[in-house]
Amino acid sequence: MMSRRLALFLMVLVLVLGIGAGARDRFDDWVAATPLPHLDVPVGAEVVARDGTLLRAFQVADGRWRLDAGPVDPLFLDMLTLWEDKRFRRHAGVDTRAMLRAGGQALRHGRVVSGGSTLTMQVARLLEEGTTGEWGGKLRQMRLALALERRLDKAQIMALYLRLAPYGANVEGVRAASLQWFGKEPRRLTPAEAALLVALPQAPERRRPDRFPDAARAARDRVLARAVAAGLLSQADASAAMTEPVPRMRRTFPALAPLLAARLVREHPGATRIETTLDARLQRRAEQLASRAVRGAGRRLSAAIVLADHQSGEILAEVGAADWTDGASAGFVDMTRAWRSPGSTLKPFVYGLAFDDGLAHPETLIEDRPTAFGLWQPQNFDHQFRGTVSLRNALIWSLNIPVVKLADTVGPNRIAQVLRRGGVELRLPGDVPGLAITLGGAGTTLEGLAEGYAALARGGRGIALSPLPGGAAPRPAAMLGAVAAWQVGDILARNPAPQGARQRVLAYKTGTSYGHRDALAVGYDGAHVAAVWLGRPDGTPVPGAFGGDLAAPVLFDLFDALPAVPLPPPPPQTLTLPNSALPLPLRRFAPAGAVSAAAISPASPDALRMTFPPDGAELRMTGPLTVKARGGRGPWTFLLNGAPVAIAQKQPIATMNDVGLGFNQLMVVDAEGASAIATIRLQ
Repeated sequence: MMSRRLALFLMVLVLVLGIGAGARDRFDDWVAATPLPHLDVPVGAEVVARDGTLLRAFQVADGRWRLDAGPVDPLFLDMLTLWEDKRFRRHAGVDTRAMLRAGGQALRHGRVVSGGSTLTMQVARLLEEGTTGEWGGKLRQMRLALALERRLDKAQIMALYLRLAPYGANVEGVRAASLQWFGKEPRRLTPAEAALLVALPQAPERRRPDRFPDAARAARDRVLARAVAAGLLSQADASAAMTEPVPRMRRTFPALAPLLAARLVREHPGATRIETTLDARLQRRAEQLASRAVRGAGRRLSAAIVLADHQSGEILAEVGAADWTDGASAGFVDMTRAWRSPGSTLKPFVYGLAFDDGLAHPETLIEDRPTAFGLWQPQNFDHQFRGTVSLRNALIWSLNIPVVKLADTVGPNRIAQVLRRGGVELRLPGDVPGLAITLGGAGTTLEGLAEGYAALARGGRGIALSPLPGGAAPRPAAMLGAVAAWQVGDILARNPAPQGARQRVLAYKTGTSYGHRDALAVGYDGAHVAAVWLGRPDGTPVPGAFGGDLAAPVLFDLFDALPAVPLPPPPPQTLTLPNSALPLPLRRFAPAGAVSAAAISPASPDALRMTFPPDGAELRMTGPLTVKARGGRGPWTFLLNGAPVAIAQKQPIATMNDVGLGFNQLMVVDAEGASAIATIRLQ
């Protein structure tokens, strides 16, 4: 029966080749009429890092691992054509010589001795998912192969093979196979690896290295031996390759930034390759730190991290969960976008607003004493009060009473507006901002906190962070003025590093939400901003969890993976003076509706004061401005809008050039630190 089928097949082959012009025309018409399957073979989406490193790959709709091949090692391609189809570059889809040889051997031996399929015929079979044993199917593959060669060039046909070749189970294509068996891209393969990938598609299940290592090794070695005979490899290289063990287990496919990758795939349906700004090295480090932070702390604890370049707005690493495969800790929840209490991490923005409005200065004194705001009487975290403190220390110590006093004066509505302007979206109880937002009484996201601190790092100018190239964009309105932003950063940079952390200049703030549900740390240096969260996604308390103990060490370890970049110097107009040298209204903070005691204390006849121009004056100027003072003890220093313009004058008089139109602030400071100011308007 087999001999009769083979004979019939050879007769069909002769007819296909055509004898005479008429037969050739009919043959061409027959090939041209071949219905073609869909050539746009679907591949799984892949998300890659900024350098092209694969972060995460996704299966196609039917559950198969099939990826775009990408660059492939030339040695593999040479071995493949040598083993499967050495005349691939010369035939038109069917290798007549190989088919006749295979058929003749089968007739003589009564069984199949060698195959005659070309790579193009194999592609035809894979496209239609046809069989290899039936001669009717073989004839269909020949016809389709001839039609494919007329439609596609050799490179396109090879690309289809590299994408469709079976490698066992649900893995197709050389790239997915290389990632599965070797954990690497196929652009660079050892001779042993290349030979194994050539051998597996012939019998992908019977040669699976994890199940049948001896069969896999034998098949690989036959490919290596033929490569030596053809001059592709030296005998020494092949012998060395034959000593390599075959892989005994299947590797998992890469899954860096898994939750972010899944989100990007959902947001870009149909995309097969999504490029990101993520740094693969930093992403691995961030994931290691998140995993280490929750190790031994119970399976329900999770962690999240956002790391970005605050100048470009590019997100460099993002961890949505400590273990995305762990259902007990809700690893499927992306905690970078979950609404959680920010704890004390919003306090710096309240201080920044007070500085920006001229209500206070880092050295301004404030009272940390029991205070009632209507029916609400907030407490400090440790239920202690420190009396009179500077705002600098109040922020470093994260005191509650001082910041609520500032918020009460600035106004909760304005605080909420400014936060949103910088990218910190809020979920407010009853959609109405209250004083409690300063202590974490509102919901925000870790990404939002990172954006807000990025604005502080950028001199008050916000930027929308993005993991996509070109996706970041500066926000239209500044969050704070440059001086206020720098003052806040200067205070935060004096926060002591957590115990055991390497000392470095890092402006950072920690936060712990009510009931120890959230532990946070957010910070920046001259180039990067990062935010860290630890807690339970279901919102249940984590007894004893503090931002300074849990999150801050992770933040510092993360920055240890980055080059140290110093914070910028103060803007030229920054007023850096001790409390005693500040203008009287800035020496001690006065709550809303009150007047500073220092401001109303009676001045002695010898007290320093500005005599010209007087405070509130409007002048028309065409040249230099002469400023005069009286009292105090010389020498005197004069400042224009916070910048010194005349230092150590022997007389309380100074000439200022190039004073801009509009409002200007003049200040004089004497040798004992006393000062006087006048705000004027030049027309």
